[in-house]
Amino acid sequence: MPETPTETVPPVPGFPMPRAAGCPFDPPPGLRSAQREGPLGRVRLWDGKTYWLVTRYAEQRALLLDPRVSADITRPGYPLQAPSGGQNNISFVLMDDPEHARLRRMVTAPFAVKRVEALRPAVQKIVDDLIDDMLAGPGPVDLVEAFALPVPSLVICALLGVPYDDHDFFQENSRLLVRRDAALEDRQTAHQALIAYLDALMGEKMARPGDDLLSGLVDRVRSGELTRLGAAQMGVLLLLAGHETTANMIALGTLALLENPGQLAVLRDTDDPKLVASAVEELLRYLSIVHGGRRRAVLEDIEIGGQVIRAGEGVVIPNDIANRDPEAFPDPDRLDVRRDARRHVAFGFGVHQCLGQPLARMELQVVYGTLYRRVPTLRLAADIDELPFKHDGSVYGLYELPVIW
Repeated sequence: MPETPTETVPPVPGFPMPRAAGCPFDPPPGLRSAQREGPLGRVRLWDGKTYWLVTRYAEQRALLLDPRVSADITRPGYPLQAPSGGQNNISFVLMDDPEHARLRRMVTAPFAVKRVEALRPAVQKIVDDLIDDMLAGPGPVDLVEAFALPVPSLVICALLGVPYDDHDFFQENSRLLVRRDAALEDRQTAHQALIAYLDALMGEKMARPGDDLLSGLVDRVRSGELTRLGAAQMGVLLLLAGHETTANMIALGTLALLENPGQLAVLRDTDDPKLVASAVEELLRYLSIVHGGRRRAVLEDIEIGGQVIRAGEGVVIPNDIANRDPEAFPDPDRLDVRRDARRHVAFGFGVHQCLGQPLARMELQVVYGTLYRRVPTLRLAADIDELPFKHDGSVYGLYELPVIW
């Protein structure tokens, strides 16, 4: 009697997925395949459990807007990035409304567009001074160390009221927190070190308040709206997010432009702020450096993309692949600084989209509108295949970027 053939079920792929060799700017091939197959698939995370993977632009935006989808890390089914080790103490980012909205409102004002625009001359001076220092010294230089990290670090330190002299300390601990392969104990130690640092700084602000964001939280602490520990946790979040992501965008964006000389020439030769702003949006779309995927837990059954996601299940929402969805962005793998890419989801979407996006946009506009014009012969000082990319981080970028001119 002939045997009945058995259907082979393909294994559920792991996530995050590896990039293809030689394609440092593109999403992993596994995400491309999943997107072609449909808007929803399945992935397996570090804990061995499987979760929904959402790969297309329209479905991602719909879920990120849906009140039945929770950002609360304590909800059943939430797909943790790594063993949490108590790292749910990261302020309002991993909370739902109304508590999320209540805490977020406490720090919204300094990131409003008008307030951020008032900082533009100061940021321009920071950028020009760092370029002056770079040009005055010998080459080649590491653009990450000499420029990409100092720009946002100086800006966020001034905004928060954090001494820039401590930048080595908070940059080192921040790098540990965003490394996926860092040991849990090391991440916990880094997190506690930053909490202790910001808590001590809050104590100083309570004794001698200044004109900065942390001092603005002092009244919230005194009124009982926020604990001192809560203020310190909020400070850690803002300090980390305020320099880590923008620094990586500066370095990786510069490399992408150096590898696309025609697009670099457009930026180098323009003095049109609208074109510079367009280039910023396109580079945010093209690179989408937050690559761990936004994570959510589902509170009620949701029918979407021809599937039903059940209450208590988790979803992983990688914005990098949504920003390469051809239904949303024609010819998505082409870098085109003239493209209207403003609808990208590099900052997320919905009530939890990035609080600091006006500041990040302004900083990148100043950087991309200044660096290549002032250093028109900027070029790589190493082969691109030799560059150390951050494949081990939840924020993608470069550890070093040697350049010369």
